[in-house]
Amino acid sequence: MKDLIEALTILAKYMDPEEKWPTACEHDVLYVCNVEAEDVSDDDLKRLKELGFSPSEDGGFQSFRFGSC
Repeated sequence: MKDLIEALTILAKYMDPEEKWPTACEHDVLYVCNVEAEDVSDDDLKRLKELGFSPSEDGGFQSFRFGSC
């Protein structure tokens, strides 16, 4: 749980604070929407990878680690 909270905290820095639908899940994948990888610092990208998140092909970030139980 701690890793998920840390990852979401990092991603929140790059997201509109008024975003109403920041996440989605589909087929055991958790998506964090409306965050572009090119906007995220290299240090944050590295940490997100360590936490199980990677840029999604459709934009945003995805996690197979946190998408299912």
